[in-house]
Amino acid sequence: MKNLFSNIRGDAFGGITAGIVALPLALAFGVSSGLGPSAGLYGAIFISFFAALFGGTNTQISGPTAPMTAVSMVIIAGIIAANDGSVEKALPAILTVFLLAGLMQIGLGLIGLGKYIRYIPYPVVSGFMTAIGVIILITQILPSLGYYPKEDAEYVNKFKPQAEEVILENILKEEAAEDILVLEDFKETISRAEKVTEADILKESQTLAAKNASGVLGSLKVLPRALKNINWLEVILALGTIFIIYGFKRITTKVPSTLVALVVMSAIAILANLDYRPIPQIPQGLPEFKAEIFTNFNLNSITPYIFTALALSLLGAIDSLLTSIVADNMTKTKHKPNKELIGQGIGNSIASLFGGIPGAGATIRTVVNINSGGKTRLSGMIAGVLLFVILLAIAPLASKIPAAVLAGILITVGIGVMDYKGLKAIPSLPKDIKLGPLKLSSEVLIMLIVLVLSSFWDLVYAVGIGLVIASLMFMKKIGDLTAERSDVKSIEDEKAWKDETDFPKNFKEEVFIKHIKGPLFFGSTSDFQALALQIPDTASTVIMRLDRMQYMDQSGLYAMEDMLQDLKTKNVTALFVGLLNQPRYMMERIKIIPQFIPNEHIFETFDESMEWVKQNVKDEH
Repeated sequence: MKNLFSNIRGDAFGGITAGIVALPLALAFGVSSGLGPSAGLYGAIFISFFAALFGGTNTQISGPTAPMTAVSMVIIAGIIAANDGSVEKALPAILTVFLLAGLMQIGLGLIGLGKYIRYIPYPVVSGFMTAIGVIILITQILPSLGYYPKEDAEYVNKFKPQAEEVILENILKEEAAEDILVLEDFKETISRAEKVTEADILKESQTLAAKNASGVLGSLKVLPRALKNINWLEVILALGTIFIIYGFKRITTKVPSTLVALVVMSAIAILANLDYRPIPQIPQGLPEFKAEIFTNFNLNSITPYIFTALALSLLGAIDSLLTSIVADNMTKTKHKPNKELIGQGIGNSIASLFGGIPGAGATIRTVVNINSGGKTRLSGMIAGVLLFVILLAIAPLASKIPAAVLAGILITVGIGVMDYKGLKAIPSLPKDIKLGPLKLSSEVLIMLIVLVLSSFWDLVYAVGIGLVIASLMFMKKIGDLTAERSDVKSIEDEKAWKDETDFPKNFKEEVFIKHIKGPLFFGSTSDFQALALQIPDTASTVIMRLDRMQYMDQSGLYAMEDMLQDLKTKNVTALFVGLLNQPRYMMERIKIIPQFIPNEHIFETFDESMEWVKQNVKDEH
C-alpha cells in the first residue's frame, strides 16, 4: 500500500489524462462493437480499474482496444444474427463468451503462459495489426457516409424471400424439438406460419441485410449503394472530426486531440440544432449487474464460441503484454507477465458481468499516463474512477454525440493502428523462398497471408494459420541449416575440427567422422536418415561428433535409432563423442543406450575415441 501511494500527484495527473484520452475511444469502440457506447464505457471503467489493481505492469492503462473490439464485433454480430437480430435476446450469450474469455485469461496467467507470448513471430503480429486497421477503416466508411443498410428499405426488401425461408426453417426446428411429425401434421406448420406477420418478416430481413453488409467484404459490397445515398451532413461531421484530430496535434500534444474533436464537433452539431444521427442512448446511473448471464445460461448457445473465447483471451494477452513491453522500455522497469494476465482476466470478467466489452492494455493510453507522471497502479485505477464519474455526471449529454463523429475518431484509430514499420520493410527483406518462378520473402509472405485472411475472412483463424506457417517455415530453415552444416563427409573431405588435425591417414578408409552441428528434430531427420546410405563398404567405424547437438526430439530420437540399427546390420561400429545431457537422457529412455551404443563407446573427447580406434580398428584398406 505504501508503494501504491508513493507518487499520488504524478499518478493523479497520469490517470486523469489517460481517462480523458480513453473517453472518446471507449464510446467509439462501444458503438463499433454493436453493443452501444455504454458497453465501451463500462468496459473502460472496469477493465482499467481492476486490471491496474491486480495486474503486473505498474503504469498500464487498460480498456477496449482496436484489436479486441474488431474480434468482439465479429462475435457479437454472429450471436445477434443467431438470435433473430435481437440484441436483448443475444446479450446473455455474448456476455457469457466475454466472461469465459476473461476466466481463460486468468487461467493462462495461473499456468504461467505469459512468458511464452513473446515468441509469437513479428510478421504474424504485423499482419494482424495492419488488418485491424484495414477492418476499422473500411467498416467505418458506411457510418461516416451516413448509410445504415438496415434502414435502406430497397436493400432490405431483397432479403424478404430469404427471411421467409429462415422463419419457416425456425418453425420446422421448433416442431422437431416438440416431437411433431411435420409431414403427418402439416396443418400445424401452416397454422404457425399464418401467425407470422409482415413485421416479423421485415425484422428478419433487416437482420439478414445487416449481416450481409457487415465486415470488410459486406461493407465493400454495399459501398456503391452507400455512395448513391450519401448523407452530406454526416460526411461533414466525420471529416471535421478527422481534420481536428490531425490538425490539433500540430498545435499541441498536451491536450488530447481526439477529445478536442469530440467536444468541438458535438458542440457544433448540438448548438446549431443540426439534423444529425446521435449515438445510442447511454443509460444514466450505476451499471446494472447482468444476472441473465447465469439465469439464462444455455450451454448449447455457448459451445460454438468456446474456441473463439479462447482466441479472444489469447489476443487480449498478446495485446496487453506487447503494451507492457512498451511500458518497460519507457520506465526502465520489468513487468510480471503472468500477474498481468491474471489482472486483465479479472478486469474482463468483471466488465462482462456489467455489460462491458472486453479490452486489454492500451499502448497510447499507457504512454500518455507515463508521460503525464504515472508510475504506480494507482494511475490506472484513477483513470477508471474518472470514467465512472463522467458516466454518472454527463451520460444524457454524451448520448447526444453524433454517430459520425465517433466514426471519424475510429477512422483515425484505424490509420494509427497499422504497422507501418513492417510495411516499410517489405522491399528490403531478403527473398529466401521460391514459389514457382517467383522469389519471395518468407517474412513478407506470412505477413500478407495474415493481413489478407484477417481482413477478408476471420481474424482468429488467420492468426492461427499465420503461426502454423511461420512455425513450419522456421523448422524448414533450421532443418536446412542443420543439414547443410552436418553433411556426412570423410575426414579428408570435411574441414577438420581442431582436435582432428592429427587424425591418422591410414584409417581414412575405415573410419568416418560425422559432425552434427545443430538440433536433431523432425525438421532435420530426412537428411540425417541418409547417413547410413552414404557410408561406403570400406568403413567399419563411424565417429559421431555430438558436441553441438544440444537438443533431440522424438522424431530425431527414432531417426537416430533407425540409423544405428542400419549401421549394426552392416557391422559398422558407432562411437559417440561429446554427447550432451538432453540427447543422452532421450536415448536412455528407449534403451538406445546401452543396446546400440554401450557406455564404453561414449567418449568425452575426440582424443579418447581415437585411443579406442587405435586399439580396436584394423587398417585393412
